[in-house]
Amino acid sequence: MFQRTIMEHLRRWSESNDRKPLILRGARQVGKTTLVEEFAKKYDVFLHLNLENPGDRRLFEDNGDVHALIDAIFFYKDRQKTKKSVLLFIDEIQFSKPAVAILRYFYEEANYIHVIVAGSLLETVIDVRKISFPVGRVQYLAIRPCSFLEFLNGIGEQFKTDVVKNLNAHYVHEQIMKLFNDYVLVGGMPAAVAKFAENRDILAVKEVYDSLLVSYQDDVEKYTANNTLVKIIRIILEIGWQSAGEAITFERFGGTGFPSKEISSAFQTIQKAMLLELVYPTSEERMPLRQNFRKHPKLIWLDTGLVNYFAGIQKEVFSVKDITGVWRGRIAEHIVAQELLTLSNSLLTKRYFWRRDKHGSDAEVDFVYPFNSMAIPVEVKSGHNSKLKSLHLFMEEAPHSMAVRVCSQPFSIDEVTTQKGKKFKLINLPFYYVGVLEEVLKKYIE
Repeated sequence: MFQRTIMEHLRRWSESNDRKPLILRGARQVGKTTLVEEFAKKYDVFLHLNLENPGDRRLFEDNGDVHALIDAIFFYKDRQKTKKSVLLFIDEIQFSKPAVAILRYFYEEANYIHVIVAGSLLETVIDVRKISFPVGRVQYLAIRPCSFLEFLNGIGEQFKTDVVKNLNAHYVHEQIMKLFNDYVLVGGMPAAVAKFAENRDILAVKEVYDSLLVSYQDDVEKYTANNTLVKIIRIILEIGWQSAGEAITFERFGGTGFPSKEISSAFQTIQKAMLLELVYPTSEERMPLRQNFRKHPKLIWLDTGLVNYFAGIQKEVFSVKDITGVWRGRIAEHIVAQELLTLSNSLLTKRYFWRRDKHGSDAEVDFVYPFNSMAIPVEVKSGHNSKLKSLHLFMEEAPHSMAVRVCSQPFSIDEVTTQKGKKFKLINLPFYYVGVLEEVLKKYIE
């Protein structure tokens, strides 16, 4: 098990005086169970229940009182009750509504027991099975695929990890860009990273990718009872990877004959499973950012490594020196989108891109990142600053003077002037620094 930054969030949760049962949410195979098992090593007692098991599930059906339930769990697990630290992990909780209901009493009456909850497809079965978690009595944490920093740690490059964290990577820029390209190729699914780490062989990861897609396809019937929706979801999971990073149209998506409403519903269902995000544009240059749901969304999948494999572009990514030239720049945008999402473990985090709200205009900025009450534009491009026309248009309306260009070149800062004479600071950010974007902005923002 390689070190993941989410461990620090778990540590802070465990030490909080107002700790509530913690619900981990994320796509299948992002490492939820492995994380908990690793985190449990800091506890004196670890109690693991899997509610897919009828015996484990019966504990909650037979014990409606939380104190009686705790006694029953210790007895069932052949453990003596103790005043030492105890972590109770309830996996596959979606199989038991009584287990969900009793969570509030762990918070109100038995807070000395630390409780973490997870479940496969929890995001979709909440609606399908009408599961309602006790409002205000639980807290949530999103688990994402590995960031670039976690990837470095996973393949044994701890020194490079520290260099990037300390913003000193310019000394070894070429080496770290090579490693970042490996990350783009492999992606951040923990099983894929672990397999790649064995021999640095991308071909060895093929079985991991195939296994992941099969597991996602096998889950489809659990998403919904609607047969038409099941059919459409299967189609999206088969052909949707080829549309990664581009604005999509729901009507007859991918050449299918299905209408917009049904395609949209299928995408929304897959989004609940946290396999993708439909990123809608904003026309705002300042906070708050409001998405325009009348416009076409961009399709961002959970992991760029999966996109490369299932879209059939691994060889192109493998052989390129500058990823901004791969697949008309879509892979570069996709990996930046993936890295931006790892900056937060909140389920409410959204990604934004900017499209000018003016008739006949095609001005677009790849991302807008909320930071310190500012909407920071982020372009993913190589080339000279004067070619960043959309970014200049954004900055002419923005109330601040900071913008970011993500590229393959070393870190630098330019003073730029728009056509209307507004001066702003342009941070040229190498790809490997996207995962520490907030630290960069804190250091250089005025």
